[in-house]
Amino acid sequence: MAVYDLDLQELPLFAGLKAAEVDQFIQATGAKVKRYGKDTRILKTYEHNDKIGIIAEGEALVIAEDRFGNESVGHRLGRGALFGSTTAILPSYVNPTAIDAVTDVLVLWVPYMALIVAGPKLGRIHGIVMRNLLVAFCRKNVMMVQKLELLSQKTLRERLILYLLQKSAGREDKRVKVPGRVQLAKELECNRSALTREIGLMKEKGLLTCGGDWMELDEEKLKEER
Repeated sequence: MAVYDLDLQELPLFAGLKAAEVDQFIQATGAKVKRYGKDTRILKTYEHNDKIGIIAEGEALVIAEDRFGNESVGHRLGRGALFGSTTAILPSYVNPTAIDAVTDVLVLWVPYMALIVAGPKLGRIHGIVMRNLLVAFCRKNVMMVQKLELLSQKTLRERLILYLLQKSAGREDKRVKVPGRVQLAKELECNRSALTREIGLMKEKGLLTCGGDWMELDEEKLKEER
């Protein structure tokens, strides 16, 4: 699939590069774009993988599987998100997570070994991409820490409040875009009915305002509640 019309230079991995430089990178590494339909499994659990995937369009979910085959939903991936890097870099790693397409998805697959050896051909382009890759890995670590912090909360209310605070951190607009109740319950690892009940109680107390796909905390009332 042609990549010239995907504005790949806007992706975080290529921050600091021009469109022509991104094309040069793709030619040097043999990266390819592949399309996946909605509800398609992009990357299977325990599957051998030697490429780093970057979402060029669409949204996907990380799905974790335990040793009994039970699946739980992880975080959501949007345009620019990376996945598959752990198995590409560590071939011996047995990967218990899968990637599912939530919408139609375009993925740019970059062969890891080709990326490593492309330095002499790409010069400064290679250095910029590697720097951006390290930044992306650090952000993944932050997300893991946030997930652990979220699940360590004692009550569902505390979980929901922290979830919304994490999503709105550093933004002027405190209105947070949220998935549907089923998906949100999975992300918070709680019962959907309990979540709906808790949202209703928080709305009654004026702690929370909700729209069709957004929520906003009243932080002043939260302070009073504490």
